[in-house]
Amino acid sequence: MDMITQRLFALQDKEYQAFHSRIVSNLPPEQIIGVRTPQLRALAKELANTEEAAAFLEELPHTYFEENQLHSFLISNIRDFSESMEAVEKFLPYVDNWATCDQLSPKAFRKTPELLLEKIPQWLKSTETYTIRFGIEMLMNHFLDERFSAEYPEWVAAVESEEYYVNMMISWYFATALAKQWDAILPYFQSRRLSPWLHKKSIQKATESFRIPTNRKDLLRTLK
Repeated sequence: MDMITQRLFALQDKEYQAFHSRIVSNLPPEQIIGVRTPQLRALAKELANTEEAAAFLEELPHTYFEENQLHSFLISNIRDFSESMEAVEKFLPYVDNWATCDQLSPKAFRKTPELLLEKIPQWLKSTETYTIRFGIEMLMNHFLDERFSAEYPEWVAAVESEEYYVNMMISWYFATALAKQWDAILPYFQSRRLSPWLHKKSIQKATESFRIPTNRKDLLRTLK
């Protein structure tokens, strides 16, 4: 644990630390070392399948943002679904910022979406901000294309939260869903199914998207 932290500090960029502290603003600046993402990914790849990595994944909670980022990348590289899910479930209660949550993207989940889908409703019912956000993100990343079902946006629409980072992910989900499943998702905006804030923010994100044609953006603007 100490050795990995020392390696992270050896990669420190203090200018980047100051910059990134403003982006991940809910964390105290002293918790951010200042290591760039490509370097964290490279370290995760180097440590993969080592005893050192296995020990690091057992040491929770971490102190620094970059330790959590590294943790996310190590989990994301695990190929076995059961092992990956176990690591995710253990880690989610300690995720404390949007960046770490959004970097957690296990490769194993792509191969067994039916098993992933069993877990998502549990995450959406959590009281933890980033567990809910992660569940919505998994629906967005894995179930908006050929695996889409009309019940999935219903799950997201049913999430009620006052947490900013949950609501931003809900907006992101519906904006992405408009790009990929227009006919199924447009009625949510025509009937104003979402709260006023979510309705407006989702339309804003959708109209900023390069994946939605101009004529559809024009229609969305009339629904504001």
